Amino acid sequence: MRNITPIDRFINGIDQAVRTVFGSPQVTERPNPAAELADAELNETESRHVAALMRINHTGEVCAQALYQGQALTAKLPEVRQSMERAAQEENDHLDWCETRIHDLHSHTSFLNPLWYAGSFAMGATAGLIGDKWSLGFVAETERQVVRHLDSHLTQLPEQDEKSRAVLEQMRTDELHHATTALEAGGAELPDPVKQAMTLMSRVMTGTTYYI
Repeated sequence: MRNITPIDRFINGIDQAVRTVFGSPQVTERPNPAAELADAELNETESRHVAALMRINHTGEVCAQALYQGQALTAKLPEVRQSMERAAQEENDHLDWCETRIHDLHSHTSFLNPLWYAGSFAMGATAGLIGDKWSLGFVAETERQVVRHLDSHLTQLPEQDEKSRAVLEQMRTDELHHATTALEAGGAELPDPVKQAMTLMSRVMTGTTYYI
């Protein structure tokens, strides 16, 4: 078998970045949880709001994909790298499901996604360089914050919008699993100032992505 070098991983990372931001991400074997559900009748205001929520979640998955790719590039232990790569594949499912729902609602993904990807990739790579336990801790905290966003969005969905609800509920299940996996693999609890900084950055992202 061919030995995978750091250069190979770097080239693969470039391919993943292009697929994530501009193309079609490589998804897993899992079906879209909304595929078999009927379309809901939404008025114009509801449709715009749901599309904006799904755009935020799509951008969140772009950031997660970048975070995992950056961490996988710099992770020191092979088992940590493999865990990051599998989580990134599952985040690709979320990307695909969110984008499909956004298009169903005749809206668009965020025009700022290239910027968010670059920033998240840099943070992920930096976390990986600092050490695997901090990298995994960063993943766990990121996923916990994503779950809180999903909980908020689930309460804002129109009751009849079963498609969006099915997607967000499956995403929530996956994110909780990723957080648990990261902690069980040796992730360290991040200091409170770091958590607060992550929360602030998340607010900036969600506030701008709702409209752009």
